[in-house]
Formats: sequence, structure tokens, C-alpha cells
Amino acid sequence: MSTFTIQRLTLGFNRLPLQPLAAASLPLMFILLWSSGYVVGKLGLAHTGPFTLLMLRFGLAAVALGVISVLTKAPWPRRGREWAHLMVVGLLMQGLHFSGVYCGLRLGLSAGVAALLIGMMPLATAFGAHAWLGERIGRWQAVGLLGGLIGVAMVVAGKPLMGSGGWPAYAATLLGLAGLVLGTLYQKRFCAGMDLRSGSFVQMAVAAVMATALAGEVEGFAVQWNGELVFAALWLALVNSIGAFSLLFVMVRRGQAGQVASLFYLIPGVSALMGFALLGEHLPPLAIAGFALSALAVCACARRPAVDREQAR
Repeated sequence: MSTFTIQRLTLGFNRLPLQPLAAASLPLMFILLWSSGYVVGKLGLAHTGPFTLLMLRFGLAAVALGVISVLTKAPWPRRGREWAHLMVVGLLMQGLHFSGVYCGLRLGLSAGVAALLIGMMPLATAFGAHAWLGERIGRWQAVGLLGGLIGVAMVVAGKPLMGSGGWPAYAATLLGLAGLVLGTLYQKRFCAGMDLRSGSFVQMAVAAVMATALAGEVEGFAVQWNGELVFAALWLALVNSIGAFSLLFVMVRRGQAGQVASLFYLIPGVSALMGFALLGEHLPPLAIAGFALSALAVCACARRPAVDREQAR
């Protein structure tokens, strides 16, 4: 092959729309990584308490992010206000969110039902973004949000909640939902320009301190060490806390908070599929239909209003 031909092929390869392809893959990667956390978290909670598992998760993630931040010379917050905003997001999006979810799982809630409750995030975030951030809810966004809510209801109907931990488990998980919604909106409002490396380190570190205090007070750091727990802790720390949340922050920075939150309508169905594949959980036909409706709802929520498209030109 001649040098001229190689140069032509190289130029042609460089002109491929790699950035659009990478951007399009972010939602799929996020959904897969985030959904895995419910199943893996359920595995880890069989060997330790929720706060001790969170201590391991956040602690390992903070160490990894701290090393990455130092080695790559990441910029750090310069003012005390910036540090405070990052800490608030860490306490809400990490600490409160996962404390509620893991307590719900420990109280008997199944991984699929926990994902269904957290799947209510899009509706709450869209209205919160409208009231707090001034984001507009277009016609297609409203249709998509309503369709996604119906889809989640169909999954719930197809997989009844009876015998899954009672009201304390539901209340704990809904508290976790509140932490996730508030943290997402706060992140969008006050921390949109943060560096993902150092900013995530601060958030994980403050969440680790919170989880450590609760683990010592409530659980006495009780742990049954085995390979399954080690795998769960490493997966939750590196894949979920670092990988999934980094993708979430990137997508929040690129688009509206309400549109990004619509991805959470897909997580219940994906979590149910993972539960079927890894834990042998049954997926009834009605739940499959609800997952399909949720997928269509995400497509509707992703549509930009004509006014926004004209302004973007």
C-alpha cells in the first residue's frame, strides 16, 4: 500500500464523527453501569450492613479519585464556597441517596423494586428543574415524562410489591430518591463547572466520612469477609461511584437536568433484566411491556423543542 493511500485512509478516519458516536454511547453506558449497582449492592448487603458497605464503597472511590487527581494534576476548588457546594452535593447525591437505597434493600426490598422507586426521579427532577433552574418543560418532554411514569407503574403491576420489606423499606428508598433529586439539581445549579476528578473526590470523601460515622454508631463495622463482598465493594466503588457518576455529571453538563433524568426510566427494566440473568428473578410480560413504554418515553423526552433548536443554530 502506497504512502499516499495510507495518508488518504488516515485523513478519512480522522473525519469520522467519533465525538457524536461517543456522545451517543454515554446514555447506554450510564444505564448499564447504574443498573448493575442494585444487583451488586444486594449481593454485598448479604455480608455487611448498609452503612459499612457504603463506607467501603465511598472510601475506596475517594482513594482512587484522590490518586487520579494528584497524578493528573487536576485543578482544585479555589474558594471555600466551592468546597462547600461540592460537600453538599456529596452528602445529598452520594450519602443520603445510597443510605436510603441500601437501608431499603437491607430491610427486604428487592433490587428491582428499589430501582423502580428510584425510577421516579425523572418526574421529580423535571418539575424541580422547572421551578428552581427555570428549565422549560416542552410538550414532548411532558408526554415522555407521563409515558415513563405509566411504564414504571406497569412494571410495578407486573412485579407486585407485596412482601418486599413493608413501608419502612419504601420510606427509606424514597428518602434516597429525594437525596438524588436534590443533589442533581444542586449539582446543576452550583457545581456545573467542577473538575470531575477533584470534584468527585471531595464528594466521595465527605460521603465516606458520613458513612463511617453511621457504620460505627449503628453497625459496629460488622463485616463477613469473603470474595463476594470484596467483588461487590470494588465494583460499587470503581464502576458505579466513579464510572456511572462521572457519566451522569458529564451528561448533566451537556444537557438539561430534566432530559438527563429521563434516562432513569430505563433503569428499572434493565435492573429487572440483570436480576433475571444474575439472580434468577422472573420478568413477567407486563413488566416487559412497561420497560418498552419507558424506552419510548425516553425518546420523547430527548426531543428538543423547536425554539431550542432554532436558538442552538
